[in-house]
Amino acid sequence: MLVPMTVSDFIDRARTVYPDRVGVVDEPDQPADPWGDLTYAEVAALAERQAARLDELGVGVGERVAIVSHNAARMLVSFFGVCGSGRVLVPVNFRLKPDEVRYIVEHSGARVLLVDPEVDAALADVTAEHRFVLGDDAAVLAPEGSTPRPWERDENATATINYTSGTTARPKGVQITHRNIWTNALTFGLHAGVSDRDVYLHTLPMFHANGWGMPFVATGLGVRQVVLRKVDGAEILRRVRDQGVTYMCAAPAVVNAVLDAARTWEGEVPGRDRVRIIVAGAPPPTTTVARVESELGWEFIQIYGLTETSPLLTINRTREEWDDLGTEERAARLVRAGVPALGVTLSLSEEDEVLARSNVVLEGYWDQPEESARCLDGGWFHTGDGGTIEDGYLTISDRKKDVIITGGENVSSIEVEDVLFSHPAVTEVAVIGVPDERWGETIKALVVLAEGEDVGEADLIAWCKERAAGYKAPTSVEFRDELARTATGKLQKFKLRAPYWEGRDRQVN
Repeated sequence: MLVPMTVSDFIDRARTVYPDRVGVVDEPDQPADPWGDLTYAEVAALAERQAARLDELGVGVGERVAIVSHNAARMLVSFFGVCGSGRVLVPVNFRLKPDEVRYIVEHSGARVLLVDPEVDAALADVTAEHRFVLGDDAAVLAPEGSTPRPWERDENATATINYTSGTTARPKGVQITHRNIWTNALTFGLHAGVSDRDVYLHTLPMFHANGWGMPFVATGLGVRQVVLRKVDGAEILRRVRDQGVTYMCAAPAVVNAVLDAARTWEGEVPGRDRVRIIVAGAPPPTTTVARVESELGWEFIQIYGLTETSPLLTINRTREEWDDLGTEERAARLVRAGVPALGVTLSLSEEDEVLARSNVVLEGYWDQPEESARCLDGGWFHTGDGGTIEDGYLTISDRKKDVIITGGENVSSIEVEDVLFSHPAVTEVAVIGVPDERWGETIKALVVLAEGEDVGEADLIAWCKERAAGYKAPTSVEFRDELARTATGKLQKFKLRAPYWEGRDRQVN
């Protein structure tokens, strides 16, 4: 028997097994009227009303619905109301500038655009055939009791298109199928030990690789999901205390924010011997991992993956053999990317690029067949990351592709260079990632000015912030007389980066 595996399975099980359980606790400070506490029966009914509304609008199976939103119950429901009815959800980073959002909406061909009230004014000129503000439930949802048309389920259909910065100036649309989502949820939930006794805190943006798939894992297993709209270390600790949170996913910068808040926390830090924090984006320093265990009393779990892999490829979780080790020794083992998740096969190319093969690997890049063929060449997904594998454990040692990961966000150095090149005073520029204890890496621009030009660091940073999302702007600018190049004129970024990474075993942070 072959039964298609689709997103609908997760909400269908939640409604069947846990209909009266509170499944979602909405952020109380939503700019729109928050939905409060929703049972899984109510979540399923809202998803059906959203799907029925798309029926009324004539949005067919396979057509795209873009959403630009902070974490919110309305966004969580959209994973099931849109994807679960055969349409394709396009989650968009709410930090992007209007032109960047417009490109994604137009490139994906989205017929519907849903925007958070907080970004509505800024995105006033970004539109689609149908544009709604989240919170206008009468426009987004069909009346209560509405039933959507049935969808002939297809596990190989695209469920989401997630735009990610890579080696090109424009972001690429990663096509994630229902099968990708199902496999990622199954393996992630298994390795993280998720059960219906858990309480999940959405510290991770839901737009980011579909919240790493946790909306599906948590829903299918009946986990109570607590929505956090904006990251704040002290507020995370309060939610852990007040909501009984047991696990969360986070970039290293969020870990640092929690550690900082714990220093001034009155009384015992909540969640000791209960919370596990799953971290990815870039490996944090060993001292940070050790502090999570010693100062918070939380379990630290490291994973590695990409938007293109749904995202889980490897997991590194403390094991029985390490129980007698000291905190620092255990932390030194946990900073590795980890061992392959169930169903994942890893290999290294001749140039030590990490290659992966798994059911979580993307279908392809939306409307970019050449990029799709390149990244899937030879039947392996080419991650663009350099690494080593020893005793089954992967360690990421370098980033082969021109991407900087700062605070968990991918930034194309080429895109930042394009913005800087548009300044009339700039004649040459190279953008590189340099280590930073808080953000993992920050963006540094090495700039050669045109003869006779005089412009300062602050001017160029402001120039970037006016033309791209703030997190893509350099945090520092160095002015040079020339930049290292090959005989053919190609920038030698490894030479430009080397002084900043001197004394480090890895060229990522």
